[in-house]
Amino acid sequence: MIIRRYQASDCEETAELFYDTVHCVNAGDYTKEQLDAWATGEMDLVQWDLSLQAHYSMVAVEDEMIIGFGDIAQTGYLDRLYVHKDYQRQGVASMLCDQLEKACTVEKIVTHASITARPFFENRGYEVVRAQQVIRGNCILTNYLMEKRV
Repeated sequence: MIIRRYQASDCEETAELFYDTVHCVNAGDYTKEQLDAWATGEMDLVQWDLSLQAHYSMVAVEDEMIIGFGDIAQTGYLDRLYVHKDYQRQGVASMLCDQLEKACTVEKIVTHASITARPFFENRGYEVVRAQQVIRGNCILTNYLMEKRV
C-alpha cells in the first residue's frame, strides 16, 4: 500500500468509494433511508474534485486501486476519511489520518464523525464536543463534533 497526494484523475474512484463505504460500512449504524440521504449516488464530480483539490487530500492505493482517502483543510477541519469495505481494520484509516494530522499547523483538529467512526477517532485522542442531528434530505442523521489538540 502506498499513500500519495490526491490527483484530479482520482475523482471518480474516490466518489465511488465514498458511496460504497457509506452504504456498506455504515449500514450497522444508520437506516437505508439515512444512508441514501447521506450518499445519494448523484454526485457532482466537478464540485467533489474542487473540494478535494482545495484541501490537503491523500489516497491509499494498493494494486492500482484506491482503497481509502481523506482530506483536511488548512483550518484543521478533517472533512473526509473513508476506507474501502474490504480494507477495514487494516490500518488504512490510521495511515491516512497520520498524514492528514501531520500536515496541519493549527492547535486543534476538528471533525464530524459518524456513529461508526466515533470509536476510531476516540482511539486517536479525539474528544466528543457534542452529538449533532444533521438533516440530509428528509432524514435526520446523528454524528459527533469531535476535536483533538495537537
